[in-house]
Amino acid sequence: MKKGKILSLEEAVKYRRELKRKNKKVVFTNGCFDIIHYGHIQYLCTAAKLGDELFIGLNSDSSVKKLKGEKRPIFPASERAEILSSFECVDVVVVFEEETPFNLISALLPDFLVKGGDYEVSEIVGRDVVEQNGGRVVVVPYLDGHSTTEILKRTGNL
Repeated sequence: MKKGKILSLEEAVKYRRELKRKNKKVVFTNGCFDIIHYGHIQYLCTAAKLGDELFIGLNSDSSVKKLKGEKRPIFPASERAEILSSFECVDVVVVFEEETPFNLISALLPDFLVKGGDYEVSEIVGRDVVEQNGGRVVVVPYLDGHSTTEILKRTGNL
């Protein structure tokens, strides 16, 4: 049984096993989720509808910095995790240190691996592991104009 929504890798893996025993479908997505906006909310709600539980792999602060540059993240992982965990459609948040969620995906083996429409299926990290284990990869349509980078550019902060 899980305690809260923000879990360590070990807690998330244990909870995933429990869900598998109950034949519950796990949906996984990941990202920086640096400034939560309308596009994120629509994306997460759509992803959650694919299964019974939505797990989010959240890039750590050092991971975001490597991916997005020295000015990012805007908010620390602890705050980003709290924000994500407050959403009704989100069931689990796991912060990961690596640049990609490959190890996290390999440990969880979700039934659905979901990414936004700005990704090609062939580019999605963990796709091979998920498909080899009977899971599906789903690309959710991208909402133009609703990315954190675009918002930061519009505000003059990037």
